[in-house]
Amino acid sequence: MNAFTLLPFIVLIAAMFLMTRSAKKKQQQAASMRNELQPGSGVRTIGGMYATVKEVNEDTVLLDAGPGVELLFAKNAIGAVLTDDEYNRIVHGIEHDLKSDTDIAPDDASSLTGTDASEEPAVSGDKAVDLGKQDAAEDKADAAAAAEARTDAAAEAKAEADEEPKKTDGDADAK
Repeated sequence: MNAFTLLPFIVLIAAMFLMTRSAKKKQQQAASMRNELQPGSGVRTIGGMYATVKEVNEDTVLLDAGPGVELLFAKNAIGAVLTDDEYNRIVHGIEHDLKSDTDIAPDDASSLTGTDASEEPAVSGDKAVDLGKQDAAEDKADAAAAAEARTDAAAEAKAEADEEPKKTDGDADAK
């Protein structure tokens, strides 16, 4: 046999070997992740449900999905084990900020405006902002102008149609 005829088969076998090797590696990582489950850790199931591990058995996991809701899942149904920060961010909406340990929301609203409650609110000398609202008189004038423009356009179209000769089939009157 020629070496060129064997080359496609060799490439195909090598590709299959690499694909099965990577799939086996992913399966081993998933199995080790499932075997290292600990009670209290946050998990995501393959169905997309987030819960906390309550109890780990040989083939099953008891999950706490909410107050008074305990669900029994197969270990194979656990898609990912989440870190505490990631679980709290997704489930409870809690963002953990390592930069500051201060309160995010103040106790009173005076610090949000930058003025004390005893001070008068500042009035700016800027002109009013146009929010797109129009007076009733302007609305009527705009509507009248739009109607007039429509009638002018219709009259022009009719005049052009009257000036052009009508196109016929040629055999239309020979029926």
